Amino acid sequence: MDETPRRNSRSGFTLIELMVVIVIIGILAAYVAPKFIKRTEDAKINATKAQIRSFETGLKLFRLDNGFYPSTEQGLQSLVTAPTSGTIPQSYKQGGYLESAEVPTDPWGRAYIYTSPGPQGFDYEIKSLGADGLEGGEEENADIESWKIQ
Repeated sequence: MDETPRRNSRSGFTLIELMVVIVIIGILAAYVAPKFIKRTEDAKINATKAQIRSFETGLKLFRLDNGFYPSTEQGLQSLVTAPTSGTIPQSYKQGGYLESAEVPTDPWGRAYIYTSPGPQGFDYEIKSLGADGLEGGEEENADIESWKIQ
């Protein structure tokens, strides 16, 4: 009988192989994660601009029906419920001027800021303070103002 030596064949990964894989995954995550996060913030900024445009459409319809824009005190809430103070609209559209029954918040969960007349000489201004919730800022932290949107 011919006996050949048997090898102990154990399958699996060595510690070094596992460490190499973990390092590679870490490098990929460090490269991909910031790009993914940036795309998320870009989407929030675009959603904010679209929402501001929707408010502007509602405000224009409100003015067409009533002859004036809501005051700062009446705010964007006047697009979903008829104002009961200040100048009372005489031809308020039943159901309001937005598709939703309440004024949505910006993508960061904060209320939009409405001013009428607007500080730049416009009839009104609608503003979101961006990701950081503070005045000013750059990139995703920049304020998004109705009069600056193209």
